[in-house]
Formats: sequence, structure tokens, C-alpha cells
Amino acid sequence: MGVTKMAVTTIPTLDPQWLTAARFADEPQWLTEQRQAAWTQLADLPLPRFTKVAYGDWPLTAFTNELAKPAAPIDDATDDYQLVSVGQTTQTLTLPDALQQQGVILCDWPTALREHEALVRRYLFQKAVRPNEDRLTALNAALMNAGAFLYIPENAVLKTPINLWQLQDSRQAANFISHTVIVAAPHSDFQVLQHLSTVGEVANPAHVTVEVIAEAGSHVRFSSLDAFGKTTHAYVNRRGHLERDAEIDWTMGVFNEGNVIADFNSNLREPGSHTEVQTVAVSTHDQQQGINTKVTNYGRHSEGNILQRGVVLQDSTLVFNGIGKIIHGAHGAKAQQENRLLMLSPTASGDANPILLINENDVIAGHAASVGRINEKQLYYLMSRGLPEAVAKRLVIRGFLGVILSAIPVVSVRQRMIDLIDQKLNLAEAGDQRD
Repeated sequence: MGVTKMAVTTIPTLDPQWLTAARFADEPQWLTEQRQAAWTQLADLPLPRFTKVAYGDWPLTAFTNELAKPAAPIDDATDDYQLVSVGQTTQTLTLPDALQQQGVILCDWPTALREHEALVRRYLFQKAVRPNEDRLTALNAALMNAGAFLYIPENAVLKTPINLWQLQDSRQAANFISHTVIVAAPHSDFQVLQHLSTVGEVANPAHVTVEVIAEAGSHVRFSSLDAFGKTTHAYVNRRGHLERDAEIDWTMGVFNEGNVIADFNSNLREPGSHTEVQTVAVSTHDQQQGINTKVTNYGRHSEGNILQRGVVLQDSTLVFNGIGKIIHGAHGAKAQQENRLLMLSPTASGDANPILLINENDVIAGHAASVGRINEKQLYYLMSRGLPEAVAKRLVIRGFLGVILSAIPVVSVRQRMIDLIDQKLNLAEAGDQRD
């Protein structure tokens, strides 16, 4: 069999081999039926809409019908991660005994379906994400072949973060359709980090979905570091479902090298639910990145705040679409957002689009947005003190992003994010020197 290519706007002909290849070993019949149902709805489902991002010709569905070989392990995995997966292969899974005794569950999908099927069936595509929301979500539901299941039991308070490193194996033609479900049972409290990256340079698409279900009174601090490779076109969909008095604090770093569209959505379903969404993004070379960040207030006295900052270099494009929506009946709700872009090249393109959809009177809502060039006075001041222009620019960028970086509660995550920012800037500077 060879590689089947198709544009994202086309409807693929049903290929049973794709569905068969995606199945987990001995997966239950209900999951297989769910895959088939999602697949048959593709033709009737719209693509997700990204304002000012024309992604219709990206090879987001250039899937292969070849079976992937078991992924060779990577050498630089560290003890910092409880789970390391490469493609469909779980390389490391180590959960401390103390967490297991508390009832914490962390496993890959074959293990989750074998040992925790009832729990998985209760949450997978049931609350945060529905498999028929749009065409790309349906593709994830039909072809998911990687990911993880994390369950934190009621009243559990974890002092150390759960770290997940999920790598796309592009040393071969291989489909990477990852789905991770994170469940915070009532009054649990914990931190989780998701690190996404690529090993190898074969051109493959990546589809990633994350469901975070925060039940009553729980508190989830979710951090992510997205660093897919240059030959990867990616769709990333992270969704939060928040119940009464639950809280999710999102801190997301978007540092990919290839073209990416991302949906970061939080649904404040019940009274008192609260989310803080903070996103840092850096675009370089000629890549395009479009990010929809949406908070929908359903519950009374729910609160959602969006803070996004991005840096755009060279010939790249970065679009922030911030969407705050308050449903009728969400009395006392709050929705605030701030979207800011720093442009560092005359050939770069950026948009910061704040959108408020308010259907209730007794609320507080507002937004701020800006797209601007680097502060020449700051740059001149630093260079007048003897700093080279490249170093001065880097300090200005750090200052611009610092409002989010300083708010990251986990020191190790903050440092990883800073390292990835420096890596992106180094690559951009190297490209400028070659030009």
C-alpha cells in the first residue's frame, strides 16, 4: 500500500484499512461503532472556521494507509515525565506508588480500555467534546490511534505535576491522531503538562485533541508546550468542560515550526465555574498559525479571562481570534480578553481579533487588542548601552511576553517555555543570516 493524499476540504472515500489500522488492540465494540459513526458523518459536517486563516489547501488529512512500524525509542527522555509516547508506542509510563495509592490513573489507551473501560466510556466524547461537532473532530473520533487517559480521584491533591510527552514519529510515514482525556473528580487539585513535539522529518499531519473535564469544586492547572516540526501540518483542539465552582487555568506555549490551526475552548457549564486562558505564540520563517480561543459562559457568576501574546517574525503569519460568549441566563457572568501581537518584520502578517457575543444584561465584559511594531525607543536604549541589536530585540521580546511567563506557577514549565522561545528566535536569526 502507498500513501493516500487528499486536501482538507475533500471528503475521503471510506477506506476500511484506515479504521482498522487505527483501532487499539481488542478495543470494545462500542468504540469501534463510535469510530464508524463519526466516519459516516464526515460529508455532512463543516470544517471549523478560523477567521483570516485560509487553511483549505493544507495537507491536514494527507494520511497514509500503511501500517506504522513500532516506533524506536528516543534517547533524550528524562525522569521528569510520567508518560513518554512516540507515535503509537508507549516508551515510558511511571506513576509513583503514592499516587497509585491515592487512586490516580494514568495509562495509554489499550490499558485504559482493558482495565478502566467503564470509566473511559463515561467520559470519552461525552462532556467536553462531541464527535460530530465538525469534520476535523469527527476525523479524530474515527481515527484516533494515540494519546492518554488521566483520572484524578475525588478530593485528591497532588503536590507535583503530571508530565506527559507525546511525540509524533515522523521518521516514517505514520498517522498521528492523538486524543487525551483528563478527568478531575470533585474537589481534586493538580497540575498537568502536555509537551507535543516531532522526531524525524517525514511530512505527516498531526491531529491532537485534549478533553479536560473539571467536575464540581476541582482545580486543574494545565500547561502545554507545542513544538511540532517544520514538515508537520497540525490541528490542535483543547477543550475544557467546567462544572459548579470548578476552575481550569490554561497556560499554553505555541512554538511549532510548521503550519498550525488550534482551537482552545472552555465551556463554563455551571454556576461559579472559572477559567484563565493564557497563550504565548511565536511564528517564524513562512509558517502560518491560527488560534481560536473561546470561552462560553453558561453558568451564573461564571468567569472567563483570555490573555494572549504573540511574536511574529520574518515572513510568517499569526492570527489570534479571541471569542467571549455569554449565554442568556448567565447572570453575573464575567468575560474579559486581551490579544496583543508584536511584529518584528515588515513582511510578517498578524491579526488580533476580539469578538464578544453577549446575550445577557447583568454581566461584565470587555476586550483589548493591539498589533504593533517593536518599541524603537526601548531598542535604542538597550543598544546605546552596548548590546548588539539581536540581543536587544530578544530582551524586548522577553519583556513583551513576560506578563504571561511570570504568571506560570511551575518553575520547570516556565523554563521549558523560555527555552523553546529562545530556540525559535535562534532559528529565525540563523535564517536571517543565511538570507
